[in-house]
Amino acid sequence: MSVSATTRLLGTGRTRILDSFKRISVNMSSSSASCGKRLRVLVDMDGVLADFEGGFLEKYRTRYPEEPYISMDDRRGFWVSAQYGKLRSDLYEKAISIWESKDFFIELEPLPGGVAAVKEMAKMDNTDVFICTSPIKHYKYCPYEKYSWVEKHFGYDFLEQVILTRDKTLVSGDLLIDDKPDILGVESKPDWEHILFTACHNKHLTLGPSQRRLQSWSDDWKAILDSKRH
Repeated sequence: MSVSATTRLLGTGRTRILDSFKRISVNMSSSSASCGKRLRVLVDMDGVLADFEGGFLEKYRTRYPEEPYISMDDRRGFWVSAQYGKLRSDLYEKAISIWESKDFFIELEPLPGGVAAVKEMAKMDNTDVFICTSPIKHYKYCPYEKYSWVEKHFGYDFLEQVILTRDKTLVSGDLLIDDKPDILGVESKPDWEHILFTACHNKHLTLGPSQRRLQSWSDDWKAILDSKRH
């Protein structure tokens, strides 16, 4: 990342980040007051826009070349560390060490079509788009790198559309596009409809009759948005 970009995110740039959160609050409030005419879309980051699974597997195999690994085809369950722990107990911590390391999040590759789709979505009439992502508890690198990733792929101004939260049920919206099958939190009935984004770890799951999937960004995501407007 360039020195100028780093300056924007650190030091005096911290004030701009705080201002961004204030502007998000204003934008969300004004959207709520528009009598339902606008659509608010929340888009997860890891596993939806950024290739978390691919990035993890590559770095895990590089750091631990002699250890067993789980292929993408064999991935089951949202928590990578839990599946590795079942493979062998000490692999639980080794898996976690990968995404707690410096540069893990900033170096994740975008998933095909995701960045372009969200940029197009953000330009649609009566549509507010936010990247809604949960930072890991080991916060030394993750929050900074998530902001850096968004600036790298969407531009500095899109930082105003980033929401970092450990509890997505507290965020108001019409749709949440997320690869996590069960999103739990303080609110038992969130405002948003959860659209499950298909990933290697959830593709085998059978959804209920009222649940919907987005298979990939080449799928008809516009139809999902349109169905929510009417």
